[in-house]
Amino acid sequence: MAGTSLLSLIDDIASLLDDVSLMTKVAAKKTAGVLGDDLALNAEQVSGAPANRELPVVLRVARGSLINKAILVPAAILITAVYPPLVVILLMLGGAYLCFEGAEKVAEKIFHHSPESDRAEELALSDPEAFEKARVKGAIRTDFILSAEIIVIALGTMTGHPLGSQIAALVTIALVMTVGVYGLVLAIVKLDDLGLLLLKRPSALSQALGRILVRAAAPLMKLLGVAGTIAMFLVGGGIVAHGVPFLARLGEAAMELHWVLGSLYPLLVGGVTGGLLVLFVVLVQTVYRRGAPEKRG
Repeated sequence: MAGTSLLSLIDDIASLLDDVSLMTKVAAKKTAGVLGDDLALNAEQVSGAPANRELPVVLRVARGSLINKAILVPAAILITAVYPPLVVILLMLGGAYLCFEGAEKVAEKIFHHSPESDRAEELALSDPEAFEKARVKGAIRTDFILSAEIIVIALGTMTGHPLGSQIAALVTIALVMTVGVYGLVLAIVKLDDLGLLLLKRPSALSQALGRILVRAAAPLMKLLGVAGTIAMFLVGGGIVAHGVPFLARLGEAAMELHWVLGSLYPLLVGGVTGGLLVLFVVLVQTVYRRGAPEKRG
């Protein structure tokens, strides 16, 4: 009897692992596009740190990302069980924030400065430690929104499976995603260091490869900056478009016309949403500043 019970337990565990493995594979396929955006955006967010602080910054953001997922996995399961519409509302708010952040970056590039960037530059010069903390905090905040979308998409592929299997699959996705994304982010930001290391080797091939990596590092960082901003619009615009029925129907129509139009549609929605939010914030700040002296008087 004991032997039969043990074999039954092993069979149950094997079935659970197969179920978790299958769900993880399906979820990974569904979230692959967002993971690409996540990589570009996070690489852009943590780049720009001094060479001796790149590793600590990436590790701190990765730790924050794990904490985000430790909050999001149980929260997503609980909200989905209690009140599913709340998931969409929270995602919409996060998506709108990403659009706003992307539009703010574009506005800063066009107008060459903003009060926020001026304050950031002052902080970087006066208190580098506080600036690094603010940068890490901003990266973790952005990661929270991206992680929330990935967790929700992954959870949507697991409907009908036992709760234990869903939790195990979500935890697996969260861990693999964090290690994979931040491992690649670290590799990207340390590309120039690898190039310098290769330049010290006696091999002509190593030195040639080292020169290529050193020369490619700066343009790659600039490219990641652009890719990260585009990712904000794509992810944020995609969330907003899916959450508003009218916009969702327009997106379907655009996809039917041509796949390129359908692919660019979230970018358009993200740009317009972010632009409107930036305009709204600027108007509110202007009204507040004009009214402030009258209040004091």
